[in-house]
Amino acid sequence: MPLPISRDDPYIGWRPRLADPVLRREDTALLVIDMQYGDASMDHGIFRYRRDHGFTNGLDEVEQQLRTIVPNIQRLQQAFRQRRMEVVFTRIRSMTRDGRDRSLAHKELGHFMPPGSRDAEILDELAPLGDELVFDKTTGSVFNSTTIHYVLQNIGIRNLVMTGVMTGGCVESAARDAKDLGYRVLVVEDACATWTLEMHRFALRVMHEVFAKIKTTDEVLAALPPMEAPVGPAGVR
Repeated sequence: MPLPISRDDPYIGWRPRLADPVLRREDTALLVIDMQYGDASMDHGIFRYRRDHGFTNGLDEVEQQLRTIVPNIQRLQQAFRQRRMEVVFTRIRSMTRDGRDRSLAHKELGHFMPPGSRDAEILDELAPLGDELVFDKTTGSVFNSTTIHYVLQNIGIRNLVMTGVMTGGCVESAARDAKDLGYRVLVVEDACATWTLEMHRFALRVMHEVFAKIKTTDEVLAALPPMEAPVGPAGVR
């Protein structure tokens, strides 16, 4: 869904436009945010809880979004791996089995995905390959409870292509923090999802041309550098 910019828009109409990041092989990473069983599978975690307790309103809408974004994230993963570009993952997972190390926000919201649980595992169809980086977090933004910034700086990453869930939660939080830390951020609109399409579109509008460029999967694929054949996964050195 294109996000038109009107000159009369009080939020972004008067602002200079963000530059399109140049997605170079050496300084661009795909960031897959929280695509795990606990909050990206209709049969597990928060969605199973909602169904079991009768909170079914809107579940069909979420399920349709997930059916759209999983194949798009797969396409992006494949393209990045073919070019030996970094594919990086975040997931919600506590260090302790009782979750005592979780942030106050996660404790109050009931976000609890302990080590060894299925909920803490990334979806099989999107799972990391080789030694692709995975950061375990207990906050909304991965930049607040992990060493991701330190590691990305060490490997020379300056551009982040963000996908995952939830658009107006962990994705937006990561985009805001990344922008403040000096990254160029690109959020893939049809590779992110949240509770409702209305919330999804509102979150994109808030990020658009302020914290991130908003692009489609096809637009990102078209902007990637040419492939160098033959190549293997980025994580297999």
